[in-house]
Amino acid sequence: MPVRTAEAEWKGNLTEGSGNLKVGSGAFDGPYSFTSRFNEEGTAATNPEELIGAAHAGCFTMALDAALTKAGHNPTRLHTTAKVRLDKVGDAFSITKITLELEGDVPDLSADEFETFAKSAKENCPVSKALAGTEIELIIK
Repeated sequence: MPVRTAEAEWKGNLTEGSGNLKVGSGAFDGPYSFTSRFNEEGTAATNPEELIGAAHAGCFTMALDAALTKAGHNPTRLHTTAKVRLDKVGDAFSITKITLELEGDVPDLSADEFETFAKSAKENCPVSKALAGTEIELIIK
């Protein structure tokens, strides 16, 4: 099985320095900073939590698609938004919650059946398993 790589480089002190994050495939190479991580206002830089959210949304959506397809239900569209919450807990920061917001179009599948597949995908995708110490909420729209 493949081993995926990513790199981080940081220059300067924590609050005034800046860094760069890069994935091994070359699909992403971009800046990150204290501001992009800890301020609510948008910046032109990313942060580790945003990348975790992208990874989780992608993994969950693929796991759901695989389960639906295996059961003979071919989705026409699945869309997941991951919201990763970073909170100060004591003297340190922690990812306290990830909310997966799911929309999907699956012909000939009831809402209850869709929810059952989605809950299973949330529990069983590899990124959910890696993040098992974090509360993961699923909202189906």
